[in-house]
Amino acid sequence: MKMHFCIPVSQQRSDALGGRYVLYSVHLDGFLFCRVRYSQLHGWNEQLRRVFGNCLPPFPPKYYLAMTTAMADERRDQLEQYLQNVTMDPNVLRSDVFVEFLKLAQLNTFDIATKKAYLDIFLPNEQSIRIEIITSDTAERVLEVVSHKIGLCRELLGYFGLFLIRFGKEGKLSVVKKLADFELPYVSLGSSEVENCKVGLRKWYMAPSLDSVLMDCRVAVDLLYMQAIQDIEKGWAKPTQAQRQKLEAFQKEDSQTKAFLLSSCLKKMISEKMVKLAAENTEMQIEVPEQSKSKKYHIQQSQQKDYSSFLSRKSKIKIAKDDCVFGNIKEEDL
Repeated sequence: MKMHFCIPVSQQRSDALGGRYVLYSVHLDGFLFCRVRYSQLHGWNEQLRRVFGNCLPPFPPKYYLAMTTAMADERRDQLEQYLQNVTMDPNVLRSDVFVEFLKLAQLNTFDIATKKAYLDIFLPNEQSIRIEIITSDTAERVLEVVSHKIGLCRELLGYFGLFLIRFGKEGKLSVVKKLADFELPYVSLGSSEVENCKVGLRKWYMAPSLDSVLMDCRVAVDLLYMQAIQDIEKGWAKPTQAQRQKLEAFQKEDSQTKAFLLSSCLKKMISEKMVKLAAENTEMQIEVPEQSKSKKYHIQQSQQKDYSSFLSRKSKIKIAKDDCVFGNIKEEDL
């Protein structure tokens, strides 16, 4: 999964001895993730190189003389490019060196101590479950705790993710962002400047064809069905009159049959909408994801790339809420 890292701003700071350094504000998917110094990133890169060797992207070199403004700007751009490139390797993403550094950076930035805490996770039907966590637990770990509590098959974890969601006026819900596996949900939630923000569990992929993989797990089917109903009720997917009649008929079926039929219906709705969008936007390239295996690694290598591509295109093409089921995915230390 390609991370949307950027470093839009940096600040000059002074340390306890009067020395000056630059603090870089690292943003992930448009939200402040952490603040770090060059020396911290440099040390992290050295640790990664001891594990992964020269396959890592180039890291900005040290300067032993004062940097000019142009040099400082160039370094910021180079650090941003480094973060974007280093996260393209799934092996790096899942390594302890990578995860532990970013965990500490996020905790230290927002001055959060490592301790036990409780976190409410909202299901697609807007009901919540409370789980006990450690504030330093990653989204991947929290997802495992949630799945154990609700009985979701472990091998299907890769099809679901944790999201920051917002409850607006009159119950209006919007999806703010997907939490990366290495993010700390407790910290991201507490540091978010979005009002009425919560952590929600949702399927993350865009291709309805993958729904069939979930049919053998009752809990996965229930989640799939709840999310599909929520997407329709929120106006993120708008069925035709004929499709609406089918949806009403689904209520008489058992949960697995309902989920399968509803998935087929939604797939047709999305296909029709995407064809319409393609006709209206000749420059927009529509890719149909291939069927993925159930293992998380394969999902990350294929479908998450499509998800990131969708987010990237979203900034260039104005798509209304009802255009997709997913809706608002709205300097040196000398």
